[in-house]
Amino acid sequence: MAKKKMIYDTDPWLKPYKAAIDSRHARILEAAAHLGRGGSLADGINNHLYYGLHRNGDGSWVFREFAPNATRIYLIGEFNNWKRTEACSLKPVGGGNWEIVLPSFFLHHMALYKIFVEWPGGGGERLPSYATRCVQDPVTKIFCAQVWAPDKPYAWKHPAPGKRANPLIYECHIGMASEQEKVASFDDFRRDVLPRVARGGYNVLQIMALQEHPYYGSFGYQVSNFFALSSRFGTPEEFKALVDEAHAKGIAVVMDIVHSHAVDNVAEGLSLFDGREDLYFYKGPQGRHPAWGSRCFDYGKDETKCFLLSNCKFWMEEYHLDGFRFDGVTSMLYWDHGLGKDFTGYDNYFNQGVDENAVEYLALANILIREINPDAITIAEDVSGMAGLAAPLDKGGVGFGFRMAMGIADHWIKWIKEKADEEWSPGEIWYELTNKRADERTISYAECHDQALVGDKTIIFRLMDKEMYTSMNRGSDNMIVDRGIALSKLIKLVTLATSGDGYLNFMGNEFGHPEWIDFPREGNGWSYKYARRQWSLEDKDYLRYKYLGNFDSAMINLARSERILGSAPELLTADEEKKILIFRRRNLIFAVNFNPVSSFADYGFSAPDGTWRLEMDSDEDRFDGFSRLKAGEEHVSMHVKSPNGNQAYDDTLELYLPSRCALVLKKVR
Repeated sequence: MAKKKMIYDTDPWLKPYKAAIDSRHARILEAAAHLGRGGSLADGINNHLYYGLHRNGDGSWVFREFAPNATRIYLIGEFNNWKRTEACSLKPVGGGNWEIVLPSFFLHHMALYKIFVEWPGGGGERLPSYATRCVQDPVTKIFCAQVWAPDKPYAWKHPAPGKRANPLIYECHIGMASEQEKVASFDDFRRDVLPRVARGGYNVLQIMALQEHPYYGSFGYQVSNFFALSSRFGTPEEFKALVDEAHAKGIAVVMDIVHSHAVDNVAEGLSLFDGREDLYFYKGPQGRHPAWGSRCFDYGKDETKCFLLSNCKFWMEEYHLDGFRFDGVTSMLYWDHGLGKDFTGYDNYFNQGVDENAVEYLALANILIREINPDAITIAEDVSGMAGLAAPLDKGGVGFGFRMAMGIADHWIKWIKEKADEEWSPGEIWYELTNKRADERTISYAECHDQALVGDKTIIFRLMDKEMYTSMNRGSDNMIVDRGIALSKLIKLVTLATSGDGYLNFMGNEFGHPEWIDFPREGNGWSYKYARRQWSLEDKDYLRYKYLGNFDSAMINLARSERILGSAPELLTADEEKKILIFRRRNLIFAVNFNPVSSFADYGFSAPDGTWRLEMDSDEDRFDGFSRLKAGEEHVSMHVKSPNGNQAYDDTLELYLPSRCALVLKKVR
């Protein structure tokens, strides 16, 4: 049998790094064998089943904690008036582990508890490191762990939706999903938003901020309790019902998981958990993130790797999740966290600046996740472009299923900010949107949650600015709004149609949500006004938001039904003079005229022979366009070679291309 080609066999630029890639690969396999104890990782990683609070078969309770620097640990809570008593003192059982067994009557569902850890020279209250539920007192704002043992466990009704080879991702935040000025719940989302996601054609739900975090405004990226579902959105059963219903609608559910760092809070988090700064984290300055003010995991320690790997397994098994989007991967991969760094060559990926411990952990996580569910989705959020990150493990890669194409959103912002419309280059747009590694799968997006935050702007807000507040009525006559709507549709369609293997949209951007995101904070009077989504804007016939939503739904559903992401896009022409970009994907041709003023009749270009029907265009009335084209019109290629575009074809197709308009044609004969 022929030897499987490695990433350096298919990319000659990686040949000089063959030894480094092979060494990395061997180290990953060795670590997997070590942690799997001779078997699979999925069999060997079970920390969450040992540590934390569990009920035994006879009804008694057992609680275990890992705290090797502790000299004494007490379980405290409502059951003993929060006092440290001998009856609730944990016993050391070796290896830094502590344990206590309590009778069945001692604890009950929803009881509050903590632990008090003593160490040489000090002590303090802590939340258990494997707590699966933590709640905040509305008055004191203090977090406690909570016993969660309902009489009837949730009964799952629907199977997982299966493999998503080409994810169409709806990125969302549960808390800001309501139109009301409040923290929305899992039930709110399931009832009011999930049907919109399904109608929009999206097949993956990517949920942010699920792990418990003390500060709501952190967007969920400052995690304190890694095994605890954020209680501010509801109960575990309510979240399970949301996942279950998503599965019923054929939508996979992916969690935005934060393993790149941990909150620095001592009272709620893992920092100084047993009096040591390096229980799970690097010692000294390396253990503290200079930009985020958080703690950095030591991925070289077995304790840390097992904690985080067990965390992945817990979320998949407990909540039937279909995968993860790993946040902050760049920060994990490099000792300098990639701060202020330009990644301009392959040497960046294979030198002393790389934290090989983190590379190893990420590879192990991908192995484990696929052992649990071979169809699972894993996505890396990495801005460095590390070669091999989303290449298969057996080819010398790290094993992610996908990587985010993060540069695309930056390029759209750059073009909008720095260039007049007539200066946009179709060739440059094509290059930047399709310049991806052939051996790695990518997720493209024009904008995600980052572009919606205060301090940044969504594409449509950047195009229209204050005009959005006065001229989004369909009867309004405003050239700035007309331009903004036309370009936003072109940008989204071109980004989707050139996507490597998947596409992402952030909640509300599908209909051009007018407001930025600003979570409650002291600077805004702790207001929820901008931490919500105004769905009613999309539901009103007289507002243009509805028609932007129509366009998004139409393009997503067309891409899905035609399975365009299952093949590579092919350039047909990039006309710099006329500002026209035309390309093919499977049985569809996308013809985009970026020209701000000029329309072109009988524009000819080289194309595959056949009859092509106008399937949709951005100028349709249902998309708030000017209806300059005839729906369903068919165009037959002529057996004449065109001087324009791809010379691989002997036929010419002629189209009428209105200004600032995109056409999608389907081959019907």
